[in-house]
Formats: sequence, C-alpha cells, structure tokens
Amino acid sequence: MQQSRRASRKAASGRMARPAERHGAVSAGRIAKLLVGQSHGFIRLADSREVYFHRSDLEEGTAFNDFTIGDPVIFELLEDAVSGARALRVKRRRQPR
Repeated sequence: MQQSRRASRKAASGRMARPAERHGAVSAGRIAKLLVGQSHGFIRLADSREVYFHRSDLEEGTAFNDFTIGDPVIFELLEDAVSGARALRVKRRRQPR
C-alpha cells in the first residue's frame, strides 16, 4: 500500500521514474531477414532460432540500412516470457583479420 501511494504522488507531481534499462546475455548471429519498410528484421542464431530486432534496438552509431542479409552481428539477447526473444544493442561483428 505504501508503495502505491508514492507512485501516485510521483504521477501527480509529473515526475515518473525512468524505466529500468534492459540487459540480456551477449550473443552472436547473422542477419536472416530485413523488412526495411517496417524497420525491423530477424537474426539467426547458431541453433537456427530466429530473434526479432527493431531499428530502435541498434547500438548507437549503427545504421539499419547498412545491414545486409548474412551480416554477422553481436547483440544482447533478452528472453521475455510475454513477447518472446528480442535482440538489443545490435551491431556488426568485426571479422578477425
């Protein structure tokens, strides 16, 4: 009860707490599908499972339109019981020289 009163006061004052930053396990895969017009795509993991990502899930400084199918990427894999798996902070994986 005490917690809901605090939340009510914060809402009334207009100062809502920011949502917690989401983090997941670091994973790697390859771009499997890109739906450019819809700003999202799918990454295929080593076990052939496909994981959803959205343009807003890219690492800062990474451009959605620079990806092509087959590009190796690294990301944080967030397993969500409600909406399923999602890739966060997606960026291109550097190839060893």
